[in-house]
Amino acid sequence: MNKLVIITGASSGIGAATAKAFSAAGHPLLLIARRLEPMEALKLPNALCRAVDVLDSVGFKTAIDDAQAKFGPAEILVNNAGVMMNAPAAEGETAQWDAMIDINIKGVLTGIRLVINDMIARNSGTIVNIGSIAGVKTFGNHAVYCGTKFAVHAITETIREEVSSKNVRLITIAPGMVETDLVNHTTHDAAREGWWSYAKQIGGALKPADIAEAIVWSAKLPQSVCVREMVICPTKQEP
Repeated sequence: MNKLVIITGASSGIGAATAKAFSAAGHPLLLIARRLEPMEALKLPNALCRAVDVLDSVGFKTAIDDAQAKFGPAEILVNNAGVMMNAPAAEGETAQWDAMIDINIKGVLTGIRLVINDMIARNSGTIVNIGSIAGVKTFGNHAVYCGTKFAVHAITETIREEVSSKNVRLITIAPGMVETDLVNHTTHDAAREGWWSYAKQIGGALKPADIAEAIVWSAKLPQSVCVREMVICPTKQEP
């Protein structure tokens, strides 16, 4: 019987695509994002949608409790919520740095903390954290974003080591260039336009559904198999 999947940042992009993919595989869903309407517009069966900020641990926990009361224990958490606002470090805005650090790192930790003890107690569970190729190598104009994604990779691998003996899996999915609204959060025009220009040059970025397929595949493998890290990029993407 397919069990509950929790997805953060589910209102658009990779999160929405992942929600569709898990729903097609027959899973009940808890969809979390700050915007409720886009999640409800997906019209997915057996999906509880909640407008919750991932930094709101109380609201996040309440949503999980409600979903588990309705659908049973959460077997999979996809920590997808994130922001990317890039600029040369000398021109960066501290408010944007704070947002990336809070959402990309603290939001992931909040999700992990809310589900991991139950997974350990049940001796089963999978946490998928969305990293980035920017958590594997650095990119100019992306210093803080890279720092947050390097942190996600390190956090995921460290906790994986801590809970592997309890049959709990942690997986890092690290996308390269993906066509989502994420890049449009960048207020530095040159950085944003450079991203889209390079995407066009290589024949286009990946689609969110490409990443969703990888997430579902890795999470649906037998519990005895853990894809620790997967980096997924357009074939023509060089860096």
